[in-house]
Amino acid sequence: MTLPAAVRLVEVGPRDGLQNEPAALALATKLELVRGLADCGLEVIEVGSFVSPERVPQMADTAALLAALDLEGAKRYPVLVPNLKGLDAALAAGARDIALFTAASESFSERNTNCSIAESLARAGAVAERALAAGCRLRGYVSCVLGCPYEGAVPIAAVVSVSERLAALGCAEISLGDTIGVGTPGQARAMLEAVATRLGMERLAVHFHDTYGQALANILACLESGVRVIDSSVAGLGGCPFARGATGNVATEDVVYMLNGLGIATSVELDRLAAVGRFISAALGRPSASRVAQALAAKAS
Repeated sequence: MTLPAAVRLVEVGPRDGLQNEPAALALATKLELVRGLADCGLEVIEVGSFVSPERVPQMADTAALLAALDLEGAKRYPVLVPNLKGLDAALAAGARDIALFTAASESFSERNTNCSIAESLARAGAVAERALAAGCRLRGYVSCVLGCPYEGAVPIAAVVSVSERLAALGCAEISLGDTIGVGTPGQARAMLEAVATRLGMERLAVHFHDTYGQALANILACLESGVRVIDSSVAGLGGCPFARGATGNVATEDVVYMLNGLGIATSVELDRLAAVGRFISAALGRPSASRVAQALAAKAS
């Protein structure tokens, strides 16, 4: 199959990555991270979420982070919003891109958000209506598209149904997430193509975790099927607090290296990106999870 000439990367490290850290980083460190990611060429950087600070204290300073960024420029800084209270705070902080979320697994939805899929979509619908009226762009996340830590395999029909409902709420883009990283390329391709049959490939993004080492292979399979938007996380930051053993998102450095080798343009400077990954890894007191970053560091030493 023909590969795309270019793809758009959505950097999720500052939100999906850092929200799983045991301790919150200083605002200045987060701001340096986001600015570094923007400077290396990333155009879309998810910077935080307006969730309960008691539940996710790592995201408590998202409003202050947005206040320090240029929200009127070409770069986009989406934030995750769970309910109307969160949306009010996001709009007050100047957010222009809002992300909604649900799951394809009832058990995961109950454990993650304390509500059913139907209830989560009702909440998302109220947020979507007000956000669209305020001129925001909406993105939807579907968790557990290839497996659930409580239910095991997730039917493709469930993923299609939830994705359609998010699209009907006005989400311009739907990100399909292998939250616990159990998927393989054939499964990823079949799921993606089933959703694309109903929504069109141009509205879809893929979001892979690398628990079983399949993330890059899954991305390649989805590229061959026509996807043009990929979520990733600098230094492989992230995980899933509701799934024991689930590791971080696929590392942005590793994705960029693979895309460069395939001749697919991303606008991202790999060496500068790797430097940002080293910075945030040092701030967290551990090595980068990116294999490419590790190789580049070894080569330079």
